[in-house]
Amino acid sequence: MVVSRLIAPKFPGGGAKMEPYESGEPTIGSTRVPFKIGYYLFALVFLVFDVEALFLFPTLVLMRPAGEGTLPGISSALVFSEVLVFLAILGFALFYAWRKKALEWE
Repeated sequence: MVVSRLIAPKFPGGGAKMEPYESGEPTIGSTRVPFKIGYYLFALVFLVFDVEALFLFPTLVLMRPAGEGTLPGISSALVFSEVLVFLAILGFALFYAWRKKALEWE
């Protein structure tokens, strides 16, 4: 590592390689643009509900065979109660986000 550090060029290609690149256009102004934290919070709430809805589908797929008796030890009432608990958690999360005004777009 020491030898590589000694023989490596300090600025390969000059200063052009150190400039930011975006679609071939030079940047105008600062490259760090502040954005509202509300966008981030809205994206997090969307991600939470999207992932939880994704986990809801396998449970509902499991519920159909459970009613037919193909899965031993798993009744359709157990799966249905798990779905209700899951939806209650989703509802609580939605209520919490609503109370904290995380769903308002300003």
